[in-house]
Amino acid sequence: MDYKKLQKVLEKNEQPAFRFKQIAKAVFHDGISSFDEITTISKDLRMILNKELQIYPFNVKEAVISRDKRAIKALFELEDGNIIESVLISPKPETWSACISSQVGCAMACDFCATGKLGLRRDLTSDEIVSQAVFWRGYLRENNIAGTYTNIVYMGMGEPFMNWENVKESITILTDESLCDFPNRGVSVSTSGVVPGIEKFADTFGQINLAISLHFAFDEKRDEYMPVNKAYNLERLKKSLQYYLSKNKRRLFIEYIMLDGINDSKEDAVALTKYLRSIGDKKLIIVNLIKYNSIDEGFTPSTTDSVQKFKELVKRGGIACTIRKSIGDDIHGACGQLAGKNKCN
Repeated sequence: MDYKKLQKVLEKNEQPAFRFKQIAKAVFHDGISSFDEITTISKDLRMILNKELQIYPFNVKEAVISRDKRAIKALFELEDGNIIESVLISPKPETWSACISSQVGCAMACDFCATGKLGLRRDLTSDEIVSQAVFWRGYLRENNIAGTYTNIVYMGMGEPFMNWENVKESITILTDESLCDFPNRGVSVSTSGVVPGIEKFADTFGQINLAISLHFAFDEKRDEYMPVNKAYNLERLKKSLQYYLSKNKRRLFIEYIMLDGINDSKEDAVALTKYLRSIGDKKLIIVNLIKYNSIDEGFTPSTTDSVQKFKELVKRGGIACTIRKSIGDDIHGACGQLAGKNKCN
């Protein structure tokens, strides 16, 4: 919901200031799906709100739950007919995180990502971004699903830093105590390496987490599979990350998809370790190794043994390294699989 429009509607109808707080809490924090649920305001005001405002700027086409019940993927149809996806995942029992989209499609064209195959259709508005996170609050409540939901990750469809102004405003709304009230340290933004965005982010958000989809420690490989590297190569990216760390002194997350025979060799692990150590304080850097999730484009995931050996080599180089468990791949909701399909599975 556009909170600025809500303010105007309330002012036009001469409502007291506290009405905004009541309605904002119900929509943004409690996740109500209809103004009729707000029984603390008059029936006449509920009718006005229903006429002049929409809680969500999209229709929910469908939601599907993974076999292990640790991931739920929703398809949203925007007002112009475009489709986006958002995923709610449970990395630990009764702990939930929402993976939200920032664009319809993506212009980055990474070879191993389904979203990149779509191309960029348009940016999402801040309302369209925020509403994904708010939707999941309502979904959990309406379906009596237990657990804590405090984490938001900008790792869905799109490159967040290519939609900087709307992403910036959405983060502000999500972390505003009077609106969504998500904790700053519970919000993470992932980028493929858009350097100007990293530097703006460093200047703007001191407590929000930053994740870098690196995937390759050699320019030649990154050029081949991630076109963004041709604009911002590893050396240029390194300087922006050094700037980020100098400004915020916060942990930096490095995402690394494991592709069999492409980026999982001993040479790759040594190069990755060397590169990350050159950035700065190694204690602030953590690598997340991610199983490649198939999008039927000719790549295969690295073997379990290869991933484990890679992890040990990185750790031996003094860099913290974990293997991220894939969640939601059976509903095409795992990393790299979001493609705005009409069916979730």
